[in-house]
Amino acid sequence: LSSPLRCIATRGSCSSKLFVGGLNYDTNEPVLKNEFEKYGQVINVRVICDHMSGKSKGYGFVLFDSEDAAASALASMNNQLLEGRQIRVEYARPKGGLDQNPN
Repeated sequence: LSSPLRCIATRGSCSSKLFVGGLNYDTNEPVLKNEFEKYGQVINVRVICDHMSGKSKGYGFVLFDSEDAAASALASMNNQLLEGRQIRVEYARPKGGLDQNPN
């Protein structure tokens, strides 16, 4: 079991924004919000879609009002089934990955 506290040691990866991967291509933002708001107040939900086709790319982001709510959702929802697919939940990383300033 991984503890939400371990993210404190991994250089600021603790946040209130979660990445949700492995989504069913039919899963939309209201469905995602409904599943995740059980763990706290959801400020924003975004399912990423292809610009050309408008179809889901199978992943999205959920922004909570607190890190505690995000940690609770991560612990409860990671590897769970949502609309027939096993989803992967992680803390969202800044665009470009973890190492923003390589030396």
